[in-house]
Amino acid sequence: MTKQIKGRSEETDLRRADSLAREIFSDVANKWAFLIIETLGERTLRFSELRNEIEGISHKMLTQNLRMLERNGLVERSAYPTVPPRVEYTLTEPGQGLRATVDGMCDWTHRYFGHIEAARHRFDA
Repeated sequence: MTKQIKGRSEETDLRRADSLAREIFSDVANKWAFLIIETLGERTLRFSELRNEIEGISHKMLTQNLRMLERNGLVERSAYPTVPPRVEYTLTEPGQGLRATVDGMCDWTHRYFGHIEAARHRFDA
């Protein structure tokens, strides 16, 4: 009987981990989150600096994605009581780990760019 309870506990933990993984992937698997992670890199940037470096992102989208990344522990927000207020963002250790994956995806895109373009051209023709 103890084994069944233990087995159920491990199964429950795995289900919760899978559910959390799906939720996190859903959150971060968008172009803005990837671009924020890539832009921050190993730097600390202010909101306006991030917005200036990420072409096409609106104030609203940057705010929403930074909050989501902070909620998931991938970005750290530091606010300083100055006038005007100064807020800076930096990647946390888990954020840096995800950055390695994002970098890998960017490298993959650059490596196969020509192949992807040719396939799309054939498909659309």
